[in-house]
Amino acid sequence: MKYLPSQLVFLLQDRRARRNIRSLAEFALFLLVMVVIYSYLFHVIMAHEGRDFSAITGLYWTLTVMSTLGFGDITFHSDLGKLFSIVVLLSGIIFLLVMLPFTFIQFFYAPWLEAQNKSRVPRDLPAEIGNHVIITCYDPIAIALVQRLKQYGHEYVLLASEMQQALDLVDQGYKVLVGELDDSETYRRAHVERAALVVALNDDMKNTSIVYTVREIAPRVPIVANADLDDSVDILALAGCSHVFQFMNMLGRSLARRTLGARTHANVIGRFEDLVIAEAPAMRTHLVGKSIRRLGLRPATGITIVGLWNRGHFTLPRPDTVIESSTVLVLAGSEAQLATYGAYIGETETPASAPALILGGGRVGKAAVGTLREQGMAWRIVEKNPRISEEEENYIVGSAADHQILIKAGIETAPSVFITTHNDDVNIYLTIYCRRLRPDIQIISRATLDRNINLLHAAGADLVMSHASMAANTIINILTPDRVLMLTEGLNIFRCRMPQPLVGKDLLTSGIRESTGCSVIAIFREGSQRINPDPTETLAADDELLMIGTAASEKTFVEKYPDT
Repeated sequence: MKYLPSQLVFLLQDRRARRNIRSLAEFALFLLVMVVIYSYLFHVIMAHEGRDFSAITGLYWTLTVMSTLGFGDITFHSDLGKLFSIVVLLSGIIFLLVMLPFTFIQFFYAPWLEAQNKSRVPRDLPAEIGNHVIITCYDPIAIALVQRLKQYGHEYVLLASEMQQALDLVDQGYKVLVGELDDSETYRRAHVERAALVVALNDDMKNTSIVYTVREIAPRVPIVANADLDDSVDILALAGCSHVFQFMNMLGRSLARRTLGARTHANVIGRFEDLVIAEAPAMRTHLVGKSIRRLGLRPATGITIVGLWNRGHFTLPRPDTVIESSTVLVLAGSEAQLATYGAYIGETETPASAPALILGGGRVGKAAVGTLREQGMAWRIVEKNPRISEEEENYIVGSAADHQILIKAGIETAPSVFITTHNDDVNIYLTIYCRRLRPDIQIISRATLDRNINLLHAAGADLVMSHASMAANTIINILTPDRVLMLTEGLNIFRCRMPQPLVGKDLLTSGIRESTGCSVIAIFREGSQRINPDPTETLAADDELLMIGTAASEKTFVEKYPDT
């Protein structure tokens, strides 16, 4: 009942609803006049038959006959009276039993239900809200971004221009505001002038309109936008966009940097001041089959293994952990140490002449080609759409599910295969297919939805990159540049004050890694950053720790040391 006033307000504010209520009132008035006339004629005919009844009795008889409750205690004896009864009965069936329910439902009940639904979706944010993120589109990126915003306690709101979509989002538990995306009033009601960030994830034309609209009323609020076309990057920047990204291109380049046979053996996935975080596949290197203790990587290069990915599962390194061919090392160190690591690994066993295979010639596939060219690697694309084929020499037209097409493309000698279609079901199918054809090939796949990452790993992919996660991580890093750096597949770097229970201890005896699953990769002390600190170094109260771990590990650390 507490929502009834707001529902009535919505109902009465709508012009169509007011018109419907007026029509319903007119119909009710017509029925009332009809009942009054029938009641009067009842008395006239009864007087003709020599009988007299009260006014209440005439009204009672009229309503019972019109509603078909039947005859019984009061009936006419004359033919005129019986004919009048038939007229009253038929008009009651038509107007009271057929037209009245239909009119009531159409002109009142249905609009009231619509108003009831509309009242569930706010059109204004609370006056006190601020430092929130406004997201202008609901898509896989928005889903991943909302999850991360919730994780770090940031307020957000999704804008929806259609009421039905807004209702669906509310039912799913999202915070939604209804309004047109190109209407400045929508952003005023969203308090954009106090927002921490506006994220535009629509098409290029709509994004440009959104940026212009926001800039009219909030000249200083940061705006992040996605651009599909290269030309749109400059246009969005001129419109006032603070950060413009081409997330599809970023995904393609990131996939290509992880291929075997590239010039570098480690792919940089994040930086925190002088600290560099990189991923390095162990496949076809002399690291495979050795334990971390036997590698002696830190004494030889100065770089530290802070984590291990194995088919989508992140684990902490232990001295007796054996490196497998499917293992991807997560390394932390400086640029110089990363270069030393490349020299330490040496050349891979990949034949230089074997081209990498790309399944799908869309934007992601073409972006991967650009990076492979920069690395001096040969490549070949399988694409079933002949209009996309640009270079006949490197494009194989046909279905990637056709064995002969894959043979023609070079699946038997390719060091890596990239699966880049926008359909996760197709990607899972092709992953299983390629793994059966080449058990030893490196398979790198794209995932559109985060929930399919584990499925792709289970299907046989060595590395999976989520378009939604990559974009969401990029946006979060802009929102919190000094405290959190989100890396691939839920791997985070975060900065925190020294927990009081750890003061005076050293890293070796602190038990941070064992109790929380996080690793210390740097210490900030007296204005300087100490990368890969000595495990025996004593921790001081004024120090700040730079940690790396999964989202779950970070949560465990914060719960164990809430004063950080």
